Amino acid sequence: MLERLNGFIQKWIAVITPMSLAVGVMLGDFGAQFLFLITFLFAFMTFTGALGMDFKDFKTVLHHPAAIVITLVFLHILMPVWAWLLASAIFDDPLYTIGFTLAVAVPTGVTSVIWVSVTRGNLPITLSIILIDTLLAPIILPLVLSIISGEAVAVDNRELIMGLIWMIVLPTLLGVILNHLTGGRVRETLGRPLAPFSKMSLMLIIMINGSVISPYFYDFSGEIIGVLLLVLFITISGYAFALPVGHYLLKDPGVITAFTFNAGMRNISVGVVIATAYFPAKVAMPVVFCMLFQQVMASLFSKVIERYQARVGY
Repeated sequence: MLERLNGFIQKWIAVITPMSLAVGVMLGDFGAQFLFLITFLFAFMTFTGALGMDFKDFKTVLHHPAAIVITLVFLHILMPVWAWLLASAIFDDPLYTIGFTLAVAVPTGVTSVIWVSVTRGNLPITLSIILIDTLLAPIILPLVLSIISGEAVAVDNRELIMGLIWMIVLPTLLGVILNHLTGGRVRETLGRPLAPFSKMSLMLIIMINGSVISPYFYDFSGEIIGVLLLVLFITISGYAFALPVGHYLLKDPGVITAFTFNAGMRNISVGVVIATAYFPAKVAMPVVFCMLFQQVMASLFSKVIERYQARVGY
């Protein structure tokens, strides 16, 4: 029963995501009352995702250090700068600029594992990148946010760091330790039953944050359409930049595949939590909108990756 439910949500996630956002917008203030639940829901999601990781994944760093470093630079320097430049040039609003930059500065998405597996990419590298990037989040994110927010918005870095530790680092370490101590058995005994509830937690997070940003939809304008289009463009450009960068710098098609999906996917849920917890609601808008396109773009680029692999004889 739970497995079928998990499979159904996974299959239709690209449809369920915008539906959850729409329901949240319609709920308005009622949904916004549950904002306090988001931190707990996200910690639960992080823990569930970490049940499939192991400390041995770190060994991959010794074999492919360049791939790890290039991915981290792409994720937390190149893409944030790109998003900041575009948002600054198009919108005369520092809150939008922070939102767009935050959306691409968050850690890589755990769901990249699915797409890397489907396209025969290097899974150990993917797991290593996810684990390392997740654990570095309390260092990287406050630094990026301090730089981009400047004097526009005061960010309490100490509170942000503690929030990231509780939402990401501790649940991740707990999941990895349990996986290690049980020799991987916890993935079957606990990971599988919890998987659909983890995905439902994501839907609830989207719904609640849809309620938070609902006031901006009541007066639907060209500005919101502009935000949507720029989010779509930045999402596409992440994949479009990653594939040629990987081709020229990493050479191995399996590693290039892993890099492309890790560079394109984001843990948008943590971005939404941060946006709503530490910034005005307007900052959350570009971040929440990323959820509408992320899985759809991953699906489309999986076809691009397959054609690339065929061309290079992988």
